[in-house]
Amino acid sequence: MAFYRDHPRYWLRALVWTNVAALIAALCLVVVAGDAWAAKLQRLEIATKSGPRAFLVEMATSDDEKNIGLMNRSELPDGHGMLFDFSPPQLVSMWMKNTLIPLDMIFIQADGRILRVAQNIEPLSTIAIPSGGVVKAVLEVMGGTAKKYGIGPGDRVEHPLFAGDH
Repeated sequence: MAFYRDHPRYWLRALVWTNVAALIAALCLVVVAGDAWAAKLQRLEIATKSGPRAFLVEMATSDDEKNIGLMNRSELPDGHGMLFDFSPPQLVSMWMKNTLIPLDMIFIQADGRILRVAQNIEPLSTIAIPSGGVVKAVLEVMGGTAKKYGIGPGDRVEHPLFAGDH
């Protein structure tokens, strides 16, 4: 049975198929965007005195990514964080402007050794948190993580960013 353009069911079927096609396209976009976000997460491991601790980290490499960091986020899951790449190694200061959750900042030298840990930094603060020496990266994790897992100066961070610097 054929429907012609002047038949009411023609337009109803056209509308249904258009919506089905739009829904399929939207689902494909969600899957691709989700995969792209997941692909940005990288594994990082810290060798602590009590054993290895694994994290999934977002990388902040561009100036824009480093300036925005974890601003305006209301949560950060346990075992997740953001790794700021400050190559070449340099003195670094961080702050918590527009950051809504307390964070631990882990300052990491070029060889992957932790230089300093600043714990439970106050949200929304504009006070500068200095690295205390030359570092290649800063790892931000949920406040209390360093204490919970015994992460401290001298612990080694394993990540491709530090692969050639041992």
